[in-house]
Amino acid sequence: MKIYESTNNGYVITTNKNKIDITVVHYYLSTQSYWAKNIPLHVVQRSIENSYCFTLLYKQEQVGFARLITDYATFAYLADVFIIETHRGKGLSKWLLQFIHNNPEVQGLRRWLLGTKDAHELYKQFGWESFGEEQSKRFMQLHNANVYDKK
Repeated sequence: MKIYESTNNGYVITTNKNKIDITVVHYYLSTQSYWAKNIPLHVVQRSIENSYCFTLLYKQEQVGFARLITDYATFAYLADVFIIETHRGKGLSKWLLQFIHNNPEVQGLRRWLLGTKDAHELYKQFGWESFGEEQSKRFMQLHNANVYDKK
């Protein structure tokens, strides 16, 4: 698959998986995120191997990340979106989302989904909307919220 990149004021967004710093992604997801607390490193590695990933770098240091779980034809689930705290407030989330939405590999998809606890306003700027009553009845889930908890 072709590698896509964009640069802006010393920052780079790339789809090159070789640029991913797995230790940064794992640390953030396992200790800073609310959605993947305690996720094991091998699970993060497998999720990256099987997703279309977007890495945000500042001077070669990873400062953000997102990944799409997609068939590249009809559907994508946006997951694990984050910007390291020291780099927030600079418009990087918006730039990352714009880059993802404009990526040639995922144009023409019928449906995109994501889950968020606190970033609704960010996603609304890109046309995302909450499920209406009819949609919330249509979609179902199987959710194991405690899968990474130590037994």
